Amino acid sequence: MEYNKKLYDTVAQIERNFKELSNKVETDTSLPFEEVKKINIQLKKLQPVTIKFAELKKLVDNAKQAEDMLNDSSIKDAELIEMAKADLDSIRSAIPPLEQEIKTLLLPVDPNNDKNVIVEMRPAAGGDESALFVSDLFDTYKRYFDNQRWKCNIMDVSPQGNGYSYLSFTVKGKDVYSKMKFESGVHRVQRVPATESKGRVHTSTITVAVLPELDDIEIKINPADLRIDVYRASGAGGQHVNRTESAVRLTHMPTGIVVACQSERSQIENRAKAMNMLKSKLWQKAEDDRKAQEDSTRRSQVGTGERAEKIRTYNYPQNRITDHRIGLTLNKLDFIMQGGTLEEIHDQLIADEQAKLMEKLKI
Repeated sequence: MEYNKKLYDTVAQIERNFKELSNKVETDTSLPFEEVKKINIQLKKLQPVTIKFAELKKLVDNAKQAEDMLNDSSIKDAELIEMAKADLDSIRSAIPPLEQEIKTLLLPVDPNNDKNVIVEMRPAAGGDESALFVSDLFDTYKRYFDNQRWKCNIMDVSPQGNGYSYLSFTVKGKDVYSKMKFESGVHRVQRVPATESKGRVHTSTITVAVLPELDDIEIKINPADLRIDVYRASGAGGQHVNRTESAVRLTHMPTGIVVACQSERSQIENRAKAMNMLKSKLWQKAEDDRKAQEDSTRRSQVGTGERAEKIRTYNYPQNRITDHRIGLTLNKLDFIMQGGTLEEIHDQLIADEQAKLMEKLKI
């Protein structure tokens, strides 16, 4: 019987580890609560693989039994032999897709995938038209968030014309970062501006940064490194706007990173939200610093880093949206921008991410 023996042995070891950890939690009453919590998290991650391995193990065992029966010259029952052949054929067709499922479960998972996110949007090239597209794309995002049942909350906003020169907001819900991380980068729009009298198509760009919202235990900030400024909110917010100094700006002195929040009525609440944003930015800086050395060769070849690359084009005259990372083109830009969903694009980006990880999986 042919099957991936290396994969089988690898997952068999995972099953043994799963059983050992389960037994440890069930029998060792002296374990500290924190260790029990960590083991349970690990068991939760391993369980899907062990369930699929049980299916694979059963198929392999049944296949061996069928082969033994076919190789046993003492068995003369023609009907029994045909049943064994049919079973073996069925198992042979069932094993490859099951092995593929197991490989997918073994792929490394981004530890931030289940986190909420902080998003920053800014115009780049294109002046007021670029600022307007920040507003347009944000409207598209809000529709997408509604479809996903995610909650969006604006943190800070700076108007420019009919759009925004800066916009930051949080998105909370299930597995937000696993999808929204694909929005980070340069977005290019091609369309005829409302102020264009000759009907010429202009090209503008905006930048989107998506950061995972981190827990308190993940990033520690020394209070002495912070400068805290309070000021009157300038955006929408009701009667308190321009009457109380509820908006908060934090400056992290060692890095020069500045964040602000004016979405809440309370200075305390705005400070807490600004602190969360600062932690996410400090995490991102640490990640960028860590990857800088290993990515230096690649960056020198392509010119700019991943976050500066054009990831997507929105072509209004051709009703076309193109994601350049995977060469995906959809001729339904109006549907996506006016209430459609980004789900189709994200699904294909996730599939591409998994395919690249699968190439590195030496099983």
